[in-house]
Amino acid sequence: MTGSAEIHHQHRDVNGGWLRPSVFGAMDGLVSNFALIAGIAGGTANTRVIALGGVAGLAAGALSMAGGEYVSVASQRELAQAEIAVERRELDRHPEAERAELAQVFVDKGVEPALAAQVAAQISRNPDQALEIHTQNELGVSPKDLPSPRVAAVSSLLSFSVGAALPLVPYLFGVRGLLVSAIVSCVALFTAGAIVSAVTARSWWYSGLRQLVVGAVAAVITFGLGNLIGASGL
Repeated sequence: MTGSAEIHHQHRDVNGGWLRPSVFGAMDGLVSNFALIAGIAGGTANTRVIALGGVAGLAAGALSMAGGEYVSVASQRELAQAEIAVERRELDRHPEAERAELAQVFVDKGVEPALAAQVAAQISRNPDQALEIHTQNELGVSPKDLPSPRVAAVSSLLSFSVGAALPLVPYLFGVRGLLVSAIVSCVALFTAGAIVSAVTARSWWYSGLRQLVVGAVAAVITFGLGNLIGASGL
């Protein structure tokens, strides 16, 4: 007899759960502030100016991310609520048509028509359950599990801030020069990329190297621009 461990299998969370938005938010902060600090360092050797730019970049980026996520998720939630209200009215006004529509959904999934009609009738006896099934099938959302704008905003603010703080920390502790900040940032970029492999099909080293290259290229370009502008005396 085949063991249960051989019969059943598990899938990774394709939505990423909390891991994906948290890690990607941190990577946004890391890449953007590393590039910003590198750009300022390319134009001046003044540690206080670089640190000030890094702090400003962290604050501006985190607040922008939080505000953007709040408005985006709030709009998404409001749209879903409006469409759910439409579906609720249809269930109240045209219950027979909605029940037939639900039965057809099951038929399309391979259920025999007679059985599909019985299942749809049973589900339709509970208005809340009927609403949930209809909205999941037609809108892809659940009335009980709509995203929270506040959670999205706070998560974005915190994750971005953590990432943006990493290239800044050496300067806050009095380290001079870009080298230490660059080493910290590159290690963090590789680590964040490797963590992302938990929700992708790529290997940890591929994901880590890819993120490292993206962040390093951004920093090199902004450093070059800062150096060019600083040398020109603008």
